[in-house]
Amino acid sequence: MRIAKPTGDHVITCVNKPSVTPFLPPRDEATGAAVIVIPGGGHKEIWIDHEGYNVARWLSDHGVAAFVLKYRLAKAPGSTYTVDGDELPDAQRAIRLVRSRAGEWGVDPHRLGVIGFSAGGELAGLSAMHFDGGKPAASDPIDHQSSRPDFQALIYPGRSWRLKPAANAPPAFLACGSNDRPDISEGLAKVYLKFKKAGVPVELHIYSGVKHGFGLRPTTTGPVSKWIDRFYEWMAQSGFLKQR
Repeated sequence: MRIAKPTGDHVITCVNKPSVTPFLPPRDEATGAAVIVIPGGGHKEIWIDHEGYNVARWLSDHGVAAFVLKYRLAKAPGSTYTVDGDELPDAQRAIRLVRSRAGEWGVDPHRLGVIGFSAGGELAGLSAMHFDGGKPAASDPIDHQSSRPDFQALIYPGRSWRLKPAANAPPAFLACGSNDRPDISEGLAKVYLKFKKAGVPVELHIYSGVKHGFGLRPTTTGPVSKWIDRFYEWMAQSGFLKQR
């Protein structure tokens, strides 16, 4: 169910059939890179505009294929779903699905990442911790694909203490506001140090005076409004935008 908030934002409140919505750049402008976009909403709802469609459109306009994920919600009223048992498999399935249709969508299956916001940031981080190289014996050919993202962007991820990168974790881009709640504004700094200790390439941006949920809005001003430019630069510097 999609509901319009008084602010003009749209939220999804009930998801029983997970899906991805593709935003594909023109073939002659495509870099080959792709990102699964995972909006947040406290696992109760999905804020689909400023943490979903706006981000996907920006990426597509810059040559990056984007796929907005609608996932099952573990904390919605009456929900029987769980974060680890249902939401995480939805994210993993999205990664496999995009890889399985890489040729059709003009995507390099080795340059496919995830970007998540708040609760979606938790999911993105979990997908970069719990993955496999594919299940060759599975009856569904989509499950033959690897569920490992090639890179991860965690934007003010919730419950950051759950994020424990290993040495084989994908490179990470991290961002939040300094006035966010402590588990994020301070917790993400600790997560950055965990990546450093594990030897995983990582970049961290903490924006002064900024609170939770900035996402990507046309009305946002100041340095935080350019966080997605920094992410794009990071992708380029990390080699994910190069044509192959």
